[in-house]
Amino acid sequence: MDLPISHAALSPADEAALTELYRRGTPANTLRAWERDLVYLTAWKQAAFGAPLTWPEDQRVALRFVLDHASDLTDATGPARTVAETLVAAGIRRGFSCPAPATVDRRIASWRAFHRMKNLPSPFESPLIRQARARARRAAARPRHPKSENPITREILETLLATCDHSHRGMRDRAALMLGWASGGRRRSEIVGLNRDDIDDSQFQDKGLLRIRLLVTKTTGIDQAPRLPLKGRAARAVMNWIALARITEGPLFRPISLADRPLARRLSGDGFRNILRHRLELAGFSPGFASPHGIRSGFLTQAALDGAPLPAAMQLSLHRSAVQAQQYYTDVEITDNPATNLLEDDP
Repeated sequence: MDLPISHAALSPADEAALTELYRRGTPANTLRAWERDLVYLTAWKQAAFGAPLTWPEDQRVALRFVLDHASDLTDATGPARTVAETLVAAGIRRGFSCPAPATVDRRIASWRAFHRMKNLPSPFESPLIRQARARARRAAARPRHPKSENPITREILETLLATCDHSHRGMRDRAALMLGWASGGRRRSEIVGLNRDDIDDSQFQDKGLLRIRLLVTKTTGIDQAPRLPLKGRAARAVMNWIALARITEGPLFRPISLADRPLARRLSGDGFRNILRHRLELAGFSPGFASPHGIRSGFLTQAALDGAPLPAAMQLSLHRSAVQAQQYYTDVEITDNPATNLLEDDP
């Protein structure tokens, strides 16, 4: 990706160095989002105005972007629908329904970031456009839909683990599922991104404790790499997998061949999704019963069911927003809330 970095006071060499600094200092997921958003914004501007992006962008262009993405265009006519048809035909836009407010917010955030890279003011900072965006966000508000159809609570996890045998595939799947769940509900990118040297087993013999180093997460970088504890059965499952697969370096979780042999390359995020889908089917659930995010939502849901304080759960899940983490606690059926048992039956 060529980041849109330039400034009149910078030499070409300085611009190249600054671009490389952004590459190395920005999480890979953010870089991929910037790339997708830059493609979308460039195509939208070309379709709407017949011109490329300019820096700084004109306020009327920013306002038109907000308005074009503030309503459902399925049965609409006019310029916004025409632009949308061009983007859909190019495979850049999925359809004509109103985009989710979070998607529009992310694209605007990327556009603002590109202005900052160029040391230029963003048109989205003007009071008129900020107000228009706020009204559009409210008008397009939707009921919250969970990322996973169902949370994988402890009971469901145990059912999945019961399908794992002592083959390489079974031991790998057991270790990946238990590590992902018990270390705080890890994202699939965090699970498959682990290497052998991210597993500190110096306390395993004495205390049965592992320390899991997460070099990069959605909310932390390498300079803040957390070291999360993994204890008991989950720790033993990980060490059993390491011993069985003879992993001394490189990726912790790997694809398994048809002959049940671990391969050298890293398991992909889709590979972890396939693990979960396979185990759900073996356990008698439908493949779409839960997505990999069900591991994360299941950990927090179980923490709520068990009465664990929200800050304690967040310390493991690494949520930065208490409001976001609280949603999992709110989703617990109120009759299952441990607080309803504070005054038990009379003795």
